[in-house]
Amino acid sequence: MISEVTKARFAKEVAKYPVDQKPSAIVACLTIVQQEQGFVSAESEKLVADYLGMAPIAVHEVTTFYNMYNQQPVGKYKLNVCTNLPCQLRDGAKALQHLEHKLGIVMGETTDDGLFTLQQSECLGACADSPVMLVNDFTMCSFMSNEKLDQLIDGLKSAEAK
Repeated sequence: MISEVTKARFAKEVAKYPVDQKPSAIVACLTIVQQEQGFVSAESEKLVADYLGMAPIAVHEVTTFYNMYNQQPVGKYKLNVCTNLPCQLRDGAKALQHLEHKLGIVMGETTDDGLFTLQQSECLGACADSPVMLVNDFTMCSFMSNEKLDQLIDGLKSAEAK
């Protein structure tokens, strides 16, 4: 069920578009759902589709196309490591393997303490800075050597301990 607060946020986004272009607010509405629930469930997709007057499959296509939408709960820190060719050529795969080893999980999993989810992503648009990763869909980290990866993980763990 969509709360009244959520509906008000949806309405604010929909109002930015012409009346006959309500589906144009799909990205904003999915982002709102994720902000409020932490992920976009199949049920949430259906509610967004109903609200925007769209077919549920059209909403699902957007949710699954963009890496920023979580389709299941993720850790507090979502780590997206670029595995596209330029990053692969500059140790992107090694960065992913290092994180898998350090966190004790494989790509696509979440640590037992719920802190970290490790994912691969397609090009993040910073090929010259590779290997690169995105933390929580907002913070770009460049030139991620094993040392820098260790510092990042240890720093995040340390911040959680305080």
